[in-house]
Amino acid sequence: MARIVSAAEAAQRIGDGAVVTVSSSSGLGCPDSVLAAIGARFEAEGHPRALTTLHPIAAGDMYGIKGIDHIARDGLLSRIIAGSYPSGPSSLPMPGIWKMLVENRVAAYNVPSGILFDMHRDVAARRPGVLTKVGLDTFVDPVREGCAMNAAAAEAPIVARHEMGGETWLHFPNIVPDVAIIRATTADERGNLTYEHEGAYLGGLEQAIAVRNHGGLVIAQVKRVTAAGSLRPHDVRVPGHLVDLVVVDAEQRQTTETLYDPAISGEIMRPWSSFSAAPHGVEKVLARRAALELSGGMTANLGFGISALVPRILLEAGHPDAVTWAIEQGATGGMPLLDFAFGCASNADAYMPSPQQFTYFQGGGFDLSFLSFLEIDRAGNVNVSKLGKKPYLTAGCGGFVDITAHARKIVFSGLFEAGADLDLSEDGLRVRAPGKFTKMVDEVEHVTFSGARARETGQEVLYVTERCVIRLTEAGLVATEIMPGIEPERDIVAASEGRVTVAENATLMPRALLAEAPMELKL
Repeated sequence: MARIVSAAEAAQRIGDGAVVTVSSSSGLGCPDSVLAAIGARFEAEGHPRALTTLHPIAAGDMYGIKGIDHIARDGLLSRIIAGSYPSGPSSLPMPGIWKMLVENRVAAYNVPSGILFDMHRDVAARRPGVLTKVGLDTFVDPVREGCAMNAAAAEAPIVARHEMGGETWLHFPNIVPDVAIIRATTADERGNLTYEHEGAYLGGLEQAIAVRNHGGLVIAQVKRVTAAGSLRPHDVRVPGHLVDLVVVDAEQRQTTETLYDPAISGEIMRPWSSFSAAPHGVEKVLARRAALELSGGMTANLGFGISALVPRILLEAGHPDAVTWAIEQGATGGMPLLDFAFGCASNADAYMPSPQQFTYFQGGGFDLSFLSFLEIDRAGNVNVSKLGKKPYLTAGCGGFVDITAHARKIVFSGLFEAGADLDLSEDGLRVRAPGKFTKMVDEVEHVTFSGARARETGQEVLYVTERCVIRLTEAGLVATEIMPGIEPERDIVAASEGRVTVAENATLMPRALLAEAPMELKL
């Protein structure tokens, strides 16, 4: 039977050199009180020391839930393996974990979120590690960085290439976790866990099983405790025999800046009229063009940024539920939320555990993916995971690599240049002054998506920008649609230094994209 203890008591049970796996997605589901207690214990005692932490999705953020930053201390943390990291604007101070990373004070790796969940399932079943094609010819591949984010990590590789059956695979050997720190809403006196106020299940069950199967310690942070036998068995997501310690934090937040909203946890359904439309501007224009790739009845995946606005385009056009949205935290259907609630959805049809959602993504079962880009190169490679000058502006790859590995069709959206002075009207878009730099480069800083592999596997790839729609072809990047008001030779070819060419039969993008009034959209 699980014991109810304070966060400080739970922290005392973590030994030096432990491998600790943490369930979280930025502020969503973050067991912040337990992480804070580990940091406080280290400050007072100098223990635990030399921890390795595993984070399938980032723990904490830069806006009020510190998460991993509670333990980002020299001596406490020796290695971190994460799908994503806290990120935010350059106007905020760099998180402590990023300082450790860039100063080479911790061995830091960026492993795709889905692969990290796979690693937990394989170690739980005592299989010989993850064998996958996800990440081939990207920064995940040992022929590039092999997931290493700094020199300390590069000295200790965690992934290798193998040839098997005439095919190339990536192999991630097992990393056995000693401790799991997960979060739920309610625990009963036996440690059974329910998630009724959570916006996602994430991967707490898989993480708990991986630890339990190797004799480790499972700590669950919850909002409240109820009597044994009072929980409906169908509602229990993590059974009590997997849980050792329960820590109560009555003030734990659903997400950053949200204490509790029943629409996030699916306890109520919101009227469609209660959701706001995307504000008019260049980003909305791009989201509208991306939405033209949809047909009714499709299932589409969404990433952060401009792509997250696409459901609002359908909402405004009167088709709020014509497409089933699937996001990596697990929500399926409904209306994906924005800002601090990104990763959640209201009016969802279902909440899938993240590991199962990623299995669906890795196998390419969905129709279409909408994602963003930081930069694109001549070969069609996309970088979303690394910015050397401002590293904490990006969270890393997250589920991007898992999603794009076998997607049939991908629509990337972003601005052609950074900081250009643009004049948007209902007649067209004009470039009044060029930007600081083009996002169309010779070679991307980090290959998060491989153009060469996309061509090899027959993926359909579009890049939607405010100046044109670019398609990935055997000849490279070719603009096939031009925004009204854009001068192709000056604003596309010259602005990209010739890296983007214009098709002879290029057409104009619809002027309806530019109107302030709702766009008529037929699905």
